[in-house]
Amino acid sequence: MNFNDNKPIYLQIAESLMDSIVRGDLPDETRLPSVRDYAIEAGVNPNTVMRTFVWLQQQELIYMKRGIGYFVAPNASVKILQMRKEYFFAHEANYFFDRLAQFGITPEQLGRDYAEYRKKRDKESLR
Repeated sequence: MNFNDNKPIYLQIAESLMDSIVRGDLPDETRLPSVRDYAIEAGVNPNTVMRTFVWLQQQELIYMKRGIGYFVAPNASVKILQMRKEYFFAHEANYFFDRLAQFGITPEQLGRDYAEYRKKRDKESLR
C-alpha cells in the first residue's frame, strides 16, 4: 500500500477498507483478514492495523466475534456513504460552492452539467 503524509496511516488503511466495502468487494458479514495477515499485506506494523480495526469498530463499520475475527457490519456501506456525505457538507462543500460562484456557474448550469456527467458515467459503467 502507498501512504502519504496527509493523514495518519491507520486512517488511510481505514479509508481503503471503507472504499472496498462501498464498492462491494467486502459485503456485509464478510470476515476481514487477521490483523497479522492484513499488516503483512499492507506492509505496516500489526499495531497500526489493530488501531485501524478499533477505529472502524468504534464507527460501527466492523465488529469482532471473539476468537474468530473481525467482520463487516450490516449496512456498513450505507453508514460509510452517510459519513462521507456529512463530511463533505461539513468540510468541503463551502469550498466547492465558493468555486462555483467564482466561475459564475449557476445552479441551473450545475444541474445540467451534473446530469450530463451522471449519464456519461452510467453509460461507461455498463461497459
